[in-house]
Amino acid sequence: MRIADILLHKSRVVHSVMPWLTVGEVIEQLNRFGIGAVLVCDESGGLRGIVSERDIIRGLGRHGTALLPMPLTELMTQHVETVTQDETVSNAMARMTAGRYRHLPVVENGRIVGLVSIGDLVKNRVREMELEVGVLRDRAIAHS
Repeated sequence: MRIADILLHKSRVVHSVMPWLTVGEVIEQLNRFGIGAVLVCDESGGLRGIVSERDIIRGLGRHGTALLPMPLTELMTQHVETVTQDETVSNAMARMTAGRYRHLPVVENGRIVGLVSIGDLVKNRVREMELEVGVLRDRAIAHS
């Protein structure tokens, strides 16, 4: 299974913000859309970073409420791992586990085409396992 297969079953909407927003403004966006991370892009749509709930919690631990008016660039993760649609789900899961991150932007020809979370990948894996169990159960019934 490939990342492209995951994108078929989820919204292609990718929420992004501009780097000059404050952390407080980004928190409002995360709440408004009910999402756990947002990409930080420049005016031409180029990926500049990512901000997740985890980044915000760590920032609050370091700075307290003084974090809220700070520029997003003070908090965002600047080095963002990405995947292509052709990457396998198992490889993406392994990378996310090794890197300890929960979101991977999907990039094709320098353009962001999606965003997958570890939850998306796990949900897909559970679906695959349920299918495999069903096939094995049907096979066992047919041979008994």
